[in-house]
Amino acid sequence: MSANAATASPVAVLGGTFNPIHNGHLRSALELVEMLGLERLHLMPAANPPHRPAPACPAECRADMVELAVAGEPRLVCDRRELDRSGPSWTIDSLAGLRHDYGPARSLGMVLGCDALLGLAGWHRWQALLDYAHVIVIARPGWQLPAAGPVADWLAAHRVESAGALRARPAGGVLMLELRPLDISATDIRALCRAGRSARYLLPEPVLDYIETRQLYRDTADNN
Repeated sequence: MSANAATASPVAVLGGTFNPIHNGHLRSALELVEMLGLERLHLMPAANPPHRPAPACPAECRADMVELAVAGEPRLVCDRRELDRSGPSWTIDSLAGLRHDYGPARSLGMVLGCDALLGLAGWHRWQALLDYAHVIVIARPGWQLPAAGPVADWLAAHRVESAGALRARPAGGVLMLELRPLDISATDIRALCRAGRSARYLLPEPVLDYIETRQLYRDTADNN
């Protein structure tokens, strides 16, 4: 983006279905911004997730809810680029787009959960991810890192021990981070909505208003 990209604060992307976005997502996002000194964290709704069934809730609605959730927090932005592409929402394509936007020198991170890490070898062009970005893995209680196999070898070759190491180069490192988990589940929120019960205080009020106005997650078919 700028000629001083190499010395600018890092940026990162956190993808997901956000079905719907809730306070657990948002708290983790804010902790990531502060722990890593990010200038910006892109929250990127998956339009056509290739590794799971597409949510019944339209991608446009899920992105609208992300927009509502991050309003007023300039370090968190909704990134709709996967809605603008046809076909599967391959992560490698989104990272290539972000790298183009920020230029070759800016430190760029991609945030993954431990569950996604365990299935990483099944991702499209997964070994090229580090050509475009660092990978930041969020460690949750009870998750174990792979002990053998291609992902374990990949971790051993690329793991770094501190956020400072991510600032030193634009891409190529894998950092494990522990965040304070909030026990909030999008599945539980959808179930509450389907049962006609309140999900207040589990997600931002503007998101709850959006869900109620459009009567999202009321049908069984909506509950995925």
